[in-house]
Amino acid sequence: MDSFRRFYDRLLEVIAVILIVGVTLIVCLGFTYRWTGHSLVWYDEVASISLAWLTYFASALAAMRGAHLGFSGLVNSLPAGWRVAATLFSSGVTIFFFVLMAWVGTSLLPIIAGITLVSIPEISQGLVMSAIPIASAMFVLAELLRLPKLLEEARRGPIVDHEIKEALESVGIDPVTGKELHR
Repeated sequence: MDSFRRFYDRLLEVIAVILIVGVTLIVCLGFTYRWTGHSLVWYDEVASISLAWLTYFASALAAMRGAHLGFSGLVNSLPAGWRVAATLFSSGVTIFFFVLMAWVGTSLLPIIAGITLVSIPEISQGLVMSAIPIASAMFVLAELLRLPKLLEEARRGPIVDHEIKEALESVGIDPVTGKELHR
């Protein structure tokens, strides 16, 4: 399971990097053309869609790494049994929401099947909107892959916030034990 978790994290990271590079290129291209006085007809629409795709797919990566907003201080103030219950409840609500988003997103695809982009009529709105159910499903998978370790952490003791964990690890300290990591 750990090898699949690492593979999936890496896959989400590659997708996010490709989308970041794509958005950057589109914005730079749009700026350059506009600066030379030759605006691209499709720039605004494609840049907006690309940014939305980046937001959806990068959120799955953030979920995989536990980097979304949370209330670890509140959860950590609870006794162990309640910490586990609060963690399960939180993950359950998140998973339910993204399953609902995937379902609604999928059900909308046939409705918009014949609609195309205004500036590029060759591109279907269905393709554009497919990011919602696909990224939602990827988010759910990320949440499910992360849940066992999160529950283990909740049973063991305080849940370590993502940013604090990264900061401690970057200076060579184990975020759980507080001891120096061997390098």
